[in-house]
Amino acid sequence: MASASSTALSISSSSTVVDTKAPRHIIAASPQCVTLPTLPPPPVQSLSRPWKTTAYCRNIARNVMAMATSEAPAEIATTELPEIVKTIQETWDQVEDKYAVSSLAVAGVVALWGSTGMISAIDRLPLIPGLMELVGIGYSGWFAYKNLIFRPDREALVQKIKDTYKEIIGSS
Repeated sequence: MASASSTALSISSSSTVVDTKAPRHIIAASPQCVTLPTLPPPPVQSLSRPWKTTAYCRNIARNVMAMATSEAPAEIATTELPEIVKTIQETWDQVEDKYAVSSLAVAGVVALWGSTGMISAIDRLPLIPGLMELVGIGYSGWFAYKNLIFRPDREALVQKIKDTYKEIIGSS
C-alpha cells in the first residue's frame, strides 16, 4: 500500500513540483516534473475586415472616456427603457411617503421568507402534508361551488372584489 521510503516534495513559486533531494540542474528531466499543456495559438484575425476591429476598439475607448468623465455614451443615451420600467418609475415618483412603501416592501419580503420556512417545517411533519392537501382540495371545491358555478354568485364575487379594490386603492 504505502512505500517505506518517503520523498520530500515541495511546490515552488512557479507552481512546478520540485524534488528536494534531486540536484537542481536535473529538475526539467526529472520524472516528477509536472508540465502543463501549451495553450492553442490565438485566433487569427481576419485581414479582410480590419475596420470592424478598429471600430470596436474605438467604441471601447469612447465608452471608457465617457465613464471617466461621467457622461453617457451615445448608444446608452439613446436606448429606451421597457414600458414596465417607465411605469414603475412614474409610479414611484408619484408616491409621497417612500419610506413607508419601502418599509412595507421589506416587511412583505420578511413575511414571505418566514411563511416559507413555516410551510417547509410543517411539510416535514408526517401526516400533516396529506391532511393539509385534503383541506385545500375541500376548500377549493367549496369555494368553486359557492362562488363560481352560478351566475349571480359570480357577479356578486366580482362586485365584492371591485369594492375591496376601490376601498384599498381609493376611488379615482
